Amino acid sequence: MSDDRGARHVTLAHGNGGRFMRELIEQVIAPGLASASLDVTLDAAVLGQTHEVLVATTDGFTVQPLDFPGGNIGSLAIHGTVNDLAVVGAEPRWLTVSFFIEEGLSMDSLARYARSMGAAAAQAGAAIVAGDTKVLPRGQGGGLYLAMTGVGVLSGGLKLGMRHIRPSDAVLVSGSVGDHGVAVLLARQDFGMKGELPSDCASVLPLARALRGLDGVRFMRDPTRGGVATVAHEIVAATGNGLTLNAAQLLVRPPVQAVCEMLGYDPYYLASEGRIVAVVAEEQAEEACRRWRALPEGRDAAIVGAVTAGPPRVVLATELGGQRLLEELEDDPLPRIC
Repeated sequence: MSDDRGARHVTLAHGNGGRFMRELIEQVIAPGLASASLDVTLDAAVLGQTHEVLVATTDGFTVQPLDFPGGNIGSLAIHGTVNDLAVVGAEPRWLTVSFFIEEGLSMDSLARYARSMGAAAAQAGAAIVAGDTKVLPRGQGGGLYLAMTGVGVLSGGLKLGMRHIRPSDAVLVSGSVGDHGVAVLLARQDFGMKGELPSDCASVLPLARALRGLDGVRFMRDPTRGGVATVAHEIVAATGNGLTLNAAQLLVRPPVQAVCEMLGYDPYYLASEGRIVAVVAEEQAEEACRRWRALPEGRDAAIVGAVTAGPPRVVLATELGGQRLLEELEDDPLPRIC
Protein backbone atom coordinates (compact mmCIF):
# COMPACT_ATOMS: atom_id res chain seq x y z
CA MET A 1 0.00 0.00 0.00
CA SER A 2 1.20 3.48 -0.72
CA ASP A 3 -0.35 6.87 -0.08
CA ASP A 4 -0.27 9.88 -2.41
CA ARG A 5 3.34 10.51 -1.40
CA GLY A 6 4.40 6.96 -2.27
CA ALA A 7 5.07 6.07 1.37
CA ARG A 8 5.91 2.46 2.13
CA HIS A 9 6.18 3.15 5.84
CA VAL A 10 3.62 3.98 8.49
CA THR A 11 3.24 7.72 9.07
CA LEU A 12 1.33 9.67 11.70
CA ALA A 13 -1.32 10.27 9.04
CA HIS A 14 -2.12 6.55 9.20
CA GLY A 15 -3.40 7.07 12.73
CA ASN A 16 -5.63 10.08 12.14
CA GLY A 17 -8.86 8.18 11.54
CA GLY A 18 -9.08 9.20 7.88
CA ARG A 19 -8.40 7.61 4.53
CA PHE A 20 -4.84 6.56 5.24
CA MET A 21 -5.91 4.80 8.42
CA ARG A 22 -8.76 3.05 6.63
CA GLU A 23 -6.40 1.89 3.89
CA LEU A 24 -3.85 0.69 6.46
CA ILE A 25 -6.47 -1.46 8.14
CA GLU A 26 -8.23 -2.68 5.00
CA GLN A 27 -5.17 -3.25 2.77
CA VAL A 28 -2.38 -4.22 5.18
CA ILE A 29 -3.62 -5.44 8.56
CA ALA A 30 -6.95 -7.16 7.89
CA PRO A 31 -5.75 -9.23 4.89
CA GLY A 32 -2.86 -10.54 6.94
CA LEU A 33 -5.08 -11.52 9.86
CA ALA A 34 -7.25 -13.43 7.33
CA SER A 35 -10.14 -13.79 9.75
CA ALA A 36 -13.61 -14.30 8.32
CA SER A 37 -15.01 -13.20 11.70
CA LEU A 38 -13.36 -9.78 11.56
CA ASP A 39 -15.64 -6.98 10.33
CA VAL A 40 -13.57 -3.80 10.21
CA THR A 41 -16.70 -1.66 9.77
CA LEU A 42 -17.97 -2.48 13.29
CA ASP A 43 -16.79 -1.12 16.63
CA ALA A 44 -17.58 -4.35 18.47
CA ALA A 45 -17.91 -8.03 17.67
CA VAL A 46 -20.94 -10.22 18.38
CA LEU A 47 -19.64 -13.45 19.88
CA GLY A 48 -22.94 -15.31 19.90
CA GLN A 49 -24.68 -17.26 22.64
CA THR A 50 -23.14 -20.06 24.63
CA HIS A 51 -24.07 -22.06 27.71
CA GLU A 52 -20.46 -23.05 28.27
CA VAL A 53 -18.09 -21.65 30.88
CA LEU A 54 -16.11 -18.76 29.39
CA VAL A 55 -12.51 -17.90 30.28
CA ALA A 56 -10.82 -14.58 29.45
CA THR A 57 -7.21 -13.40 29.45
CA THR A 58 -5.39 -10.24 28.40
CA ASP A 59 -1.72 -9.55 27.73
CA GLY A 60 0.66 -7.10 26.08
CA PHE A 61 3.58 -7.96 23.82
CA THR A 62 6.81 -6.13 23.10
CA VAL A 63 10.03 -7.72 21.94
CA GLN A 64 13.28 -6.47 20.44
CA PRO A 65 14.05 -7.30 17.73
CA LEU A 66 10.58 -7.74 16.29
CA ASP A 67 11.82 -10.73 14.27
CA PHE A 68 13.80 -13.55 15.86
CA PRO A 69 14.67 -17.12 14.82
CA GLY A 70 11.52 -19.17 15.19
CA GLY A 71 9.01 -16.33 15.23
CA ASN A 72 8.17 -12.65 15.43
CA ILE A 73 6.05 -10.34 17.52
CA GLY A 74 2.92 -11.38 15.63
CA SER A 75 3.20 -15.11 16.26
CA LEU A 76 4.43 -14.41 19.80
CA ALA A 77 1.29 -12.42 20.60
CA ILE A 78 -1.11 -15.07 19.35
CA HIS A 79 0.74 -17.99 20.92
CA GLY A 80 1.12 -16.16 24.21
CA THR A 81 -2.60 -15.41 24.42
CA VAL A 82 -3.67 -18.88 23.31
CA ASN A 83 -1.24 -20.44 25.79
CA ASP A 84 -2.67 -18.49 28.71
CA LEU A 85 -6.07 -19.95 27.87
CA ALA A 86 -4.74 -23.45 27.21
CA VAL A 87 -3.02 -23.84 30.58
CA VAL A 88 -6.25 -23.23 32.47
CA GLY A 89 -7.94 -25.94 30.42
CA ALA A 90 -9.73 -23.75 27.88
CA GLU A 91 -10.18 -23.98 24.13
CA PRO A 92 -9.46 -20.57 22.52
CA ARG A 93 -12.40 -19.18 20.56
CA TRP A 94 -12.13 -15.41 20.11
CA LEU A 95 -9.22 -12.96 20.04
CA THR A 96 -8.96 -9.18 19.86
CA VAL A 97 -5.83 -7.17 19.13
CA SER A 98 -4.69 -3.57 19.48
CA PHE A 99 -1.80 -2.42 17.28
CA PHE A 100 0.45 0.33 18.64
CA ILE A 101 2.57 1.12 15.58
CA GLU A 102 5.58 3.40 15.66
CA GLU A 103 5.84 5.92 12.87
CA GLY A 104 8.35 4.62 10.34
CA LEU A 105 7.57 0.91 10.55
CA SER A 106 7.57 -0.50 7.04
CA MET A 107 4.30 -1.62 5.52
CA ASP A 108 5.91 -4.89 4.45
CA SER A 109 6.93 -5.65 8.04
CA LEU A 110 3.50 -4.81 9.39
CA ALA A 111 1.85 -7.03 6.78
CA ARG A 112 4.24 -9.88 7.65
CA TYR A 113 3.44 -9.64 11.36
CA ALA A 114 -0.29 -9.61 10.59
CA ARG A 115 0.09 -12.72 8.43
CA SER A 116 1.95 -14.46 11.25
CA MET A 117 -0.91 -13.61 13.57
CA GLY A 118 -3.50 -14.91 11.16
CA ALA A 119 -1.65 -18.18 10.64
CA ALA A 120 -1.11 -18.76 14.37
CA ALA A 121 -4.75 -18.00 15.19
CA ALA A 122 -5.98 -20.36 12.48
CA GLN A 123 -3.68 -23.09 13.79
CA ALA A 124 -5.23 -22.70 17.25
CA GLY A 125 -8.78 -22.66 15.90
CA ALA A 126 -9.38 -19.16 17.24
CA ALA A 127 -11.05 -16.26 15.42
CA ILE A 128 -9.68 -12.71 15.49
CA VAL A 129 -12.95 -10.80 15.86
CA ALA A 130 -12.02 -7.20 16.73
CA GLY A 131 -9.10 -4.81 16.89
CA ASP A 132 -7.82 -1.28 17.11
CA THR A 133 -4.94 0.67 15.59
CA LYS A 134 -2.91 3.54 17.02
CA VAL A 135 0.17 5.22 15.48
CA LEU A 136 2.80 6.56 17.88
CA PRO A 137 5.35 9.27 17.03
CA ARG A 138 8.78 8.10 15.96
CA GLY A 139 10.90 7.09 18.95
CA GLN A 140 7.96 6.25 21.21
CA GLY A 141 6.85 2.79 20.14
CA GLY A 142 9.66 0.25 19.78
CA GLY A 143 8.45 -0.45 16.24
CA LEU A 144 5.30 -2.29 17.22
CA TYR A 145 3.50 -3.16 20.45
CA LEU A 146 0.52 -5.53 20.53
CA ALA A 147 -2.20 -5.81 23.17
CA MET A 148 -4.29 -8.97 23.08
CA THR A 149 -7.45 -10.27 24.68
CA GLY A 150 -8.50 -13.88 24.39
CA VAL A 151 -11.76 -15.61 25.28
CA GLY A 152 -12.05 -19.37 25.46
CA VAL A 153 -14.40 -22.12 26.59
CA LEU A 154 -13.50 -24.27 29.56
CA SER A 155 -13.19 -27.85 28.42
CA GLY A 156 -14.30 -30.96 30.25
CA GLY A 157 -15.03 -29.41 33.62
CA LEU A 158 -11.34 -29.09 34.47
CA LYS A 159 -10.57 -27.47 37.82
CA LEU A 160 -6.98 -26.40 37.81
CA GLY A 161 -5.28 -24.17 40.34
CA MET A 162 -2.50 -23.97 42.88
CA ARG A 163 -4.99 -24.66 45.68
CA HIS A 164 -5.16 -28.27 44.48
CA ILE A 165 -1.40 -28.87 44.82
CA ARG A 166 -0.29 -31.33 47.50
CA PRO A 167 3.09 -32.51 48.86
CA SER A 168 4.52 -35.43 46.81
CA ASP A 169 2.94 -34.12 43.60
CA ALA A 170 5.32 -34.32 40.64
CA VAL A 171 6.52 -31.34 38.61
CA LEU A 172 6.76 -31.82 34.82
CA VAL A 173 8.20 -29.66 32.06
CA SER A 174 7.25 -30.32 28.45
CA GLY A 175 10.68 -29.57 26.95
CA SER A 176 13.91 -27.62 27.14
CA VAL A 177 14.04 -24.38 29.11
CA GLY A 178 15.36 -20.91 28.31
CA ASP A 179 15.30 -21.21 24.51
CA HIS A 180 13.26 -18.08 23.86
CA GLY A 181 15.30 -15.84 26.15
CA VAL A 182 18.59 -16.79 24.56
CA ALA A 183 17.18 -16.79 21.00
CA VAL A 184 16.11 -13.15 21.43
CA LEU A 185 19.43 -12.22 23.02
CA LEU A 186 21.35 -13.73 20.10
CA ALA A 187 19.04 -12.07 17.57
CA ARG A 188 19.94 -8.71 19.11
CA GLN A 189 23.65 -9.52 18.73
CA ASP A 190 24.23 -8.04 22.17
CA PHE A 191 27.71 -8.49 23.60
CA GLY A 192 28.95 -9.20 20.07
CA MET A 193 27.29 -12.64 20.10
CA LYS A 194 25.48 -14.19 17.16
CA GLY A 195 23.58 -17.41 16.72
CA GLU A 196 20.62 -19.10 15.06
CA LEU A 197 19.11 -20.87 18.07
CA PRO A 198 15.35 -20.91 17.34
CA SER A 199 12.91 -19.70 19.92
CA ASP A 200 10.46 -22.25 21.26
CA CYS A 201 7.66 -19.76 20.49
CA ALA A 202 4.67 -22.02 19.77
CA SER A 203 1.17 -22.98 20.86
CA VAL A 204 1.00 -25.29 23.88
CA LEU A 205 -2.61 -26.17 23.11
CA PRO A 206 -1.80 -29.74 21.94
CA LEU A 207 0.14 -30.33 25.16
CA ALA A 208 -2.68 -29.03 27.33
CA ARG A 209 -5.25 -31.11 25.45
CA ALA A 210 -3.16 -34.24 25.97
CA LEU A 211 -3.56 -34.04 29.75
CA ARG A 212 -7.35 -33.77 29.70
CA GLY A 213 -8.99 -36.75 31.32
CA LEU A 214 -6.26 -37.09 33.94
CA ASP A 215 -7.93 -36.08 37.21
CA GLY A 216 -4.53 -35.85 38.88
CA VAL A 217 -3.51 -32.76 36.89
CA ARG A 218 -3.43 -30.02 39.52
CA PHE A 219 -2.00 -26.98 37.76
CA MET A 220 -0.40 -25.80 34.51
CA ARG A 221 1.54 -22.65 33.63
CA ASP A 222 3.62 -21.53 30.65
CA PRO A 223 7.00 -20.35 32.02
CA THR A 224 7.44 -17.05 30.20
CA ARG A 225 9.08 -14.11 32.01
CA GLY A 226 11.12 -15.46 34.90
CA GLY A 227 11.20 -19.00 33.57
CA VAL A 228 10.75 -22.28 35.42
CA ALA A 229 12.26 -20.94 38.63
CA THR A 230 9.65 -18.19 38.87
CA VAL A 231 6.78 -20.64 38.35
CA ALA A 232 8.28 -22.73 41.14
CA HIS A 233 8.36 -19.70 43.44
CA GLU A 234 4.74 -18.87 42.61
CA ILE A 235 3.75 -22.39 43.65
CA VAL A 236 5.71 -22.15 46.89
CA ALA A 237 4.24 -18.75 47.74
CA ALA A 238 0.67 -19.86 47.06
CA THR A 239 0.80 -23.23 48.83
CA GLY A 240 3.32 -22.81 51.65
CA ASN A 241 4.97 -26.05 50.49
CA GLY A 242 8.52 -26.55 49.29
CA LEU A 243 9.57 -27.53 45.80
CA THR A 244 12.65 -29.38 44.61
CA LEU A 245 13.86 -29.32 41.00
CA ASN A 246 16.30 -31.86 39.62
CA ALA A 247 18.98 -30.32 37.40
CA ALA A 248 19.72 -33.68 35.78
CA GLN A 249 16.17 -33.80 34.39
CA LEU A 250 15.82 -30.14 33.35
CA LEU A 251 16.89 -30.01 29.71
CA VAL A 252 19.04 -26.99 28.84
CA ARG A 253 20.19 -27.05 25.22
CA PRO A 254 23.97 -26.64 24.65
CA PRO A 255 23.68 -23.17 23.00
CA VAL A 256 21.59 -21.92 25.93
CA GLN A 257 24.02 -23.38 28.43
CA ALA A 258 26.98 -21.87 26.60
CA VAL A 259 25.48 -18.37 26.56
CA CYS A 260 24.57 -18.63 30.24
CA GLU A 261 28.05 -19.72 31.20
CA MET A 262 29.67 -16.90 29.22
CA LEU A 263 27.38 -14.16 30.50
CA GLY A 264 26.58 -15.41 33.98
CA TYR A 265 22.86 -16.05 33.44
CA ASP A 266 20.87 -18.86 35.04
CA PRO A 267 18.84 -20.81 32.44
CA TYR A 268 16.13 -21.64 34.97
CA TYR A 269 15.09 -17.97 35.05
CA LEU A 270 15.00 -17.49 31.26
CA ALA A 271 11.77 -17.26 29.29
CA SER A 272 10.22 -20.10 27.35
CA GLU A 273 7.31 -19.38 25.01
CA GLY A 274 6.22 -22.88 24.01
CA ARG A 275 6.52 -24.98 27.16
CA ILE A 276 4.26 -26.03 30.03
CA VAL A 277 5.15 -26.55 33.66
CA ALA A 278 2.57 -28.93 35.13
CA VAL A 279 1.99 -30.23 38.64
CA VAL A 280 0.49 -33.72 38.57
CA ALA A 281 -0.39 -36.26 41.25
CA GLU A 282 2.56 -38.60 41.75
CA GLU A 283 0.67 -41.70 40.60
CA GLN A 284 -0.26 -40.09 37.26
CA ALA A 285 3.02 -38.33 36.50
CA GLU A 286 4.43 -41.08 34.29
CA GLU A 287 1.23 -41.26 32.25
CA ALA A 288 1.20 -37.48 31.81
CA CYS A 289 4.81 -37.58 30.67
CA ARG A 290 4.07 -40.43 28.26
CA ARG A 291 1.23 -38.46 26.68
CA TRP A 292 3.45 -35.45 26.18
CA ARG A 293 6.29 -37.47 24.71
CA ALA A 294 3.91 -38.90 22.12
CA LEU A 295 3.58 -35.40 20.64
CA PRO A 296 6.21 -33.57 18.57
CA GLU A 297 5.87 -30.61 20.95
CA GLY A 298 6.56 -32.78 23.98
CA ARG A 299 9.18 -35.30 22.89
CA ASP A 300 11.64 -33.95 25.51
CA ALA A 301 9.11 -33.85 28.35
CA ALA A 302 10.37 -34.97 31.74
CA ILE A 303 9.48 -35.22 35.39
CA VAL A 304 11.81 -32.57 36.77
CA GLY A 305 10.94 -32.30 40.44
CA ALA A 306 8.41 -32.64 43.23
CA VAL A 307 6.43 -30.63 45.72
CA THR A 308 7.63 -31.22 49.29
CA ALA A 309 6.09 -30.71 52.71
CA GLY A 310 8.34 -27.72 53.34
CA PRO A 311 9.95 -25.44 54.31
CA PRO A 312 8.56 -23.07 51.61
CA ARG A 313 11.58 -22.64 49.36
CA VAL A 314 12.77 -23.71 45.91
CA VAL A 315 15.74 -26.08 45.95
CA LEU A 316 17.75 -27.25 42.95
CA ALA A 317 19.29 -30.71 43.29
CA THR A 318 22.51 -30.41 41.29
CA GLU A 319 24.00 -33.04 39.02
CA LEU A 320 26.93 -33.37 41.43
CA GLY A 321 24.65 -34.47 44.25
CA GLY A 322 24.50 -31.15 46.06
CA GLN A 323 21.73 -28.65 46.56
CA ARG A 324 21.36 -24.92 46.08
CA LEU A 325 18.57 -22.49 46.71
CA LEU A 326 16.94 -20.81 43.75
CA GLU A 327 16.09 -17.35 45.07
CA GLU A 328 13.06 -15.44 43.88
CA LEU A 329 13.81 -13.26 40.88
CA GLU A 330 14.33 -9.56 41.63
CA ASP A 331 16.41 -8.12 38.77
CA ASP A 332 15.83 -8.80 35.08
CA PRO A 333 17.62 -12.05 34.14
CA LEU A 334 18.25 -10.61 30.67
CA PRO A 335 17.69 -7.27 29.00
CA ARG A 336 13.88 -7.07 28.81
CA ILE A 337 12.49 -9.19 26.01
CA CYS A 338 8.74 -8.97 26.54
